[in-house]
Amino acid sequence: MSFQLQKSIKMRSYEGIVIMHPEATEDEQKELFRKNKAIVESFKGEVSCVETWGKRSLSNPIEKIKLGNYFYTTFKAAPEVIIELERTMKINDKVIRFLNVKLEDNADLKKHVEKFHEVLAESEKRRKDFEEKASKKRAMFRKPG
Repeated sequence: MSFQLQKSIKMRSYEGIVIMHPEATEDEQKELFRKNKAIVESFKGEVSCVETWGKRSLSNPIEKIKLGNYFYTTFKAAPEVIIELERTMKINDKVIRFLNVKLEDNADLKKHVEKFHEVLAESEKRRKDFEEKASKKRAMFRKPG
């Protein structure tokens, strides 16, 4: 009798943010995410979501760069995939910053993304309300012309 031992692969849920150089072409952006998806799938994982947030201001300039193309992604994979993803992003000149975060073990990625969108919408609503109140205050203190 022979027994075959199989190592069980623990799949974990992750979310990631990638900031690419503002001058990165659309083809360069797509190529990065094709490579990232291939890496995740090579570790028996799956990409759940990739969203483009567009060009946004960086909170702090990085090497005199003030804007970046922001991307958000969620995926399930073995922990080893993070090492490979980070290695490839470090050597890509078009990637300014990246961050991958492990989510809770039982995280449902669809629900996580929905909750994330709700939080973003609420934050945007508060920002608009603040801007509106500030604008009204400024208008009150302006001298009549």
